[in-house]
Amino acid sequence: GALPVALDIAEVNAVSPTLGVEQLNSGLLAGGIGLALVVLYLILYYRFLGFVAVISLGLAAALIFFAVVLLGRSIGFTLTLAGVAGLIVAIGITADTFVVYNERIRDEIRSGKTVRTAIDAAWIRARRTLLAADFVQLLAALVLYFLSVGAVQGFAFALGLATVIDVLVAFWFTRPLTVFFARSRIATGALSGLSEKRLHAGIPASKFKEEVSA
Repeated sequence: GALPVALDIAEVNAVSPTLGVEQLNSGLLAGGIGLALVVLYLILYYRFLGFVAVISLGLAAALIFFAVVLLGRSIGFTLTLAGVAGLIVAIGITADTFVVYNERIRDEIRSGKTVRTAIDAAWIRARRTLLAADFVQLLAALVLYFLSVGAVQGFAFALGLATVIDVLVAFWFTRPLTVFFARSRIATGALSGLSEKRLHAGIPASKFKEEVSA
């Protein structure tokens, strides 16, 4: 600012470019491990419905890569270590989108609805939560981007970019693919993750009947 502060250079350090490359590679490796763990969890817990989420994650990752390359050529955007951190955070947020939707579907089936009806009813409730969460996250990314400098801006830009792509994938890909899945025979099978035996495990039959009748 305009304060009359005198600065004396006490120490100067030169950092080799190879150090930045090593850190960037470590960040990409951490992101890959995190993505692999998320994929494993989705498949083991949600069965075939988890594959829908994994395909959506793959599409989101492809769109993010395409956007980074396109922005790099058009406006000179560079994927820094902070940007990689923003994308790693976005992995968990994108996965959370699928968890919210899938859990809504399972709750609707527990209440006695069929798979097709549950998917439609769950989307009406889940999309409000998804939009609210993504809006708050996008707002935070915008505030960070305009009020910060340097590496924090790279983090905010990557986070905001991934948030926008998350909304697009959820509405224009995940939702239609889930509806298509509901119309297939797999939706009623044991591997779907939506079977009554799996969802009602640990719930007494009498209590479940009372919830359905209510």
